[in-house]
Amino acid sequence: MSEIYSIGFGVGTCNGKGEWLEVYYPQPLLKPEAAVASAIQEVLGIDSGNHALALDPAQLQPLAERLAEAGASRQAEILQQFAHTQRPLVAVVLHADEAPESVPEAYLKLHLLSHRLVKPHETCLDGIFGKLVNVAWTNQGAIDLAELPQRQLEARLKGELLDVDCVDKFPKMTNYVVPQGVRIAHTARVRLGAYLGEGTTIMHEGFVNFNAGTAGPGMIEGRISAGVFVGAGSDLGGGCSTMGTLSGGGNIVISVGENCLLGANAGIGIPLGDRCTVEAGLYITAGTKVALLDDAGELVEHVKARDLAGKPDLLFRRNSTNGAVECLTNKSAVELNEALHSN
Repeated sequence: MSEIYSIGFGVGTCNGKGEWLEVYYPQPLLKPEAAVASAIQEVLGIDSGNHALALDPAQLQPLAERLAEAGASRQAEILQQFAHTQRPLVAVVLHADEAPESVPEAYLKLHLLSHRLVKPHETCLDGIFGKLVNVAWTNQGAIDLAELPQRQLEARLKGELLDVDCVDKFPKMTNYVVPQGVRIAHTARVRLGAYLGEGTTIMHEGFVNFNAGTAGPGMIEGRISAGVFVGAGSDLGGGCSTMGTLSGGGNIVISVGENCLLGANAGIGIPLGDRCTVEAGLYITAGTKVALLDDAGELVEHVKARDLAGKPDLLFRRNSTNGAVECLTNKSAVELNEALHSN
């Protein structure tokens, strides 16, 4: 039997054609032990490759028994509970960390991120947009857009309201995973596939995309775009922004180091090293011309911001007299309120 990268037993939603819209995995596994992998492969009759298999009710009990014997008691309990539902069930077995080829595979990888089993950029999500389905997320669950008008009519005829919260390929994370030790003021602003480290606080205007997030602790009042990871102890001020790579951001992976501060309405298009500060309202792109100053405030040279990418202990500011963007040694790193982030 071959090793397994990840497995997930899920319950989800299909449209009228039997096509998957979304999947919920109560407890996905990353690199399970050999005994667990062997039990799953034997009962499901698979050996290699990546698979998304509809679970036959007849498989649930023998699979649960084998998993219990292998020490995966929680997985066994989940399968026993699955026996009492008529909802579509799926088993996803990934032998290799490859680009997802189906909705169930894509959702398993998003769950791995939000369950903190992998960090951003640690699992392959290539092509995920093309595999996910644009869905109406409603108070009655996920609905295929082609089926939405009929469902709305049926609800109205019953005197009910079908409330459409949003139309998107990604659902909000908290309908699937609520990580321990975080605060999220507005749950719709954190997508499934976000990674939130313990001690993270997301305020009302904060936003975290998939394959992005925080090491924690941290205060997030700005935007963490797809692919961006924020180090421990950093503070993203109100309305600030980090440039992602999904829409014209190039191939530079943007990140924020530890104990950094992005002021209100600031923004970065370069990775920041540890203990860096960007003053409020200043947006730095890779091509921004920056005046390097010594400790006496004298000009050393002009460089492009990309030349400072990833360097620690920098303060970026705009000269209030001539408007030039300046960089000098950061004399103090941000310090978060411990009580606020202890959760």
